[in-house]
Amino acid sequence: MRITKLHATPVAVPFRVDEVWAFGRRRGLISVLLEVETDEGIVGIGEAAAYPSVDVVLAVLRGLEPLVIGEDPFAIERLVRRIDLVGTWHHVRASSPAIAAVEMACWDIVGKACGQPLVNLFGGRFRDDVECFYYVAAGTPDAVATEAASATKHGFTTCYLKVGSDDPRNDIARVEALRDGAGPDAKLRVDANEAWSPGEAVRIIRELQRFHLELVEQPVSGRALPEMAYVRERIDVPLLANEASWTRHDQLAVIRAGAADVLSADNQMDGGLLNLKRSAGIAEAAGLTVVKHSLGELGVALAAAVHVIAATPNFRYANQAYGSLLADDVTDGFGGGAELYVDGRVPVPDGPGLGIRLDPDRVNRYSELYRTDSGAFAFSDPAALSAAHALPKL
Repeated sequence: MRITKLHATPVAVPFRVDEVWAFGRRRGLISVLLEVETDEGIVGIGEAAAYPSVDVVLAVLRGLEPLVIGEDPFAIERLVRRIDLVGTWHHVRASSPAIAAVEMACWDIVGKACGQPLVNLFGGRFRDDVECFYYVAAGTPDAVATEAASATKHGFTTCYLKVGSDDPRNDIARVEALRDGAGPDAKLRVDANEAWSPGEAVRIIRELQRFHLELVEQPVSGRALPEMAYVRERIDVPLLANEASWTRHDQLAVIRAGAADVLSADNQMDGGLLNLKRSAGIAEAAGLTVVKHSLGELGVALAAAVHVIAATPNFRYANQAYGSLLADDVTDGFGGGAELYVDGRVPVPDGPGLGIRLDPDRVNRYSELYRTDSGAFAFSDPAALSAAHALPKL
């Protein structure tokens, strides 16, 4: 079997409510769907987050064609090494989502050809479903409390909230509302996206500890591991590395620095599903738990990660997913909307390969939305664009 064609389709899918973070907002997400065709008629599906932009993803995919077309989709290790070393793509992190989409589609081809779900190719089922958190949009305290109550109603046990506002009192008020809305038994996770200096991080996290946080994610710069270690030693909440741990090489550095209690791993930021499994192995060897990070994903990328997580023991926290924010999806009944989760969990698809199918009508609808209104889906708002931002904020 040989790869004959790469076909990429950017799509824009709206959120129910805007996603807001420390430096902007967006009303939906953009992904690039990838179909990898073969000379035996099997088509593999992949997905790349639009990181750092759709233009970059599409340019990388065009650059990969001479390295991929004509190759055996079963020889995934060889193919990725060919991309990394012959193509020299391993030097550029922004190329990772496109490479990950090719690798994902190859795994889909292998699973379809073998008649096996991907979970069986990654070690078999350690669990039958994968827990995800409920992404609570950062709004007013009343809006946060309402969203948190919705999370509990839908059976989610973990709520995730962005913090890192210009005024820490706003963060404290929102986290208090999150606890009130979610109830006393819910697990609460906050993410500052590197917005705080070490001293401010310690002060603010100590203020937030009374709300019984499960994890605090990347409170300070991911580029300064001694600062992360400094904060970790002075707080009573486990610290989750994110921007500091996007690749296996980063994760090893975080472990050596003693800079986190839990590691984020992201197959799209580290070039593939095999590397997601490797990240979990690195964390396990260090005695740490790993959490799947997401740059924003639809049902294709979610299904791919679910297969790997289900076959890997040390994903013990709720993983990041966008289902609670998404108003719809591009697949046939997988990925979009909180009602598709069962008590906050995603069942592992049973079908061969990824076990999901693209919905042609939805793909057409959201590819057209991308063509006509893609600018509305970027991380931006007038206030954020006009401000003179710097890291850290405080």
